[in-house]
Amino acid sequence: MRDLQNPHASSAFLNLIGFVSRRELKCIDEVQQISLEDALSSQEVEVAYICSENSSHEDYIRQFLNAGKHVLVEYPMTLSWAAAQDLWELAEQKGKILHEEHIELLMEEFAFLKKEVLGKELLKGSLLFTSGPLEEEQFGFPAFSGISRLTWLVSLFGELSLVSATLEEQKEDKYVKMTVCLETENKCPLTWIEEKGPGLKRNRHLSFHFKSGSLENIPNVGVNKNIFLKDQNIFVQKLFGQISENELVIEKKRILHCLWLAEEIQKYCQ
Repeated sequence: MRDLQNPHASSAFLNLIGFVSRRELKCIDEVQQISLEDALSSQEVEVAYICSENSSHEDYIRQFLNAGKHVLVEYPMTLSWAAAQDLWELAEQKGKILHEEHIELLMEEFAFLKKEVLGKELLKGSLLFTSGPLEEEQFGFPAFSGISRLTWLVSLFGELSLVSATLEEQKEDKYVKMTVCLETENKCPLTWIEEKGPGLKRNRHLSFHFKSGSLENIPNVGVNKNIFLKDQNIFVQKLFGQISENELVIEKKRILHCLWLAEEIQKYCQ
């Protein structure tokens, strides 16, 4: 809501009418709470931002698209590849924009990595992410809740294939460790690990080895400023038809590929 109330370029085209919440909040920063039914039926509401548990995204997207609203949703848009395909087809049928937010691609760390990786021949790599526990029922299998890390790898090295995946889980301790072995189109191995449990700090460790040298972790490259607003700017550009069809096709292909991989990883672990 902060970004929508900011006097920035994209926010100037969006008038915040209200917010929906399961909690009784009534008003936040002079913005009134409205019911989901009112948001769906109001002719005033043309755009919906969905910021809820991952497991609820699909249902909310479907409701708002069917009500004729454009949708911006946090990643992942769904917890299945087929559902994402279906929702994109629904958006096209309704003539509406369905935008999956990807703030991780707007981070300073990712910009640094893109420059470092450009033109280099990868030999092997690994990416480990640690954090506190997440409820799978709300946020999905680790391959979905951690899909921003998978998006980094796909965006840096192209489409990937799944070699193997394992899941170590200690439910009583709320501990989970997913280890995924992937391959690039050139058969270079990439290992992706998501480790979550009490006491684990939110951290990212990476190691990429190239023919020309190695990259071990990311140096301090500065503070990530206004990344949600930057993503909103992209959404508004889509609303005004300012993103080329080719860019939209490439983005959709990447998102669906990541969701497909996440689903294949989940199947492999079960």
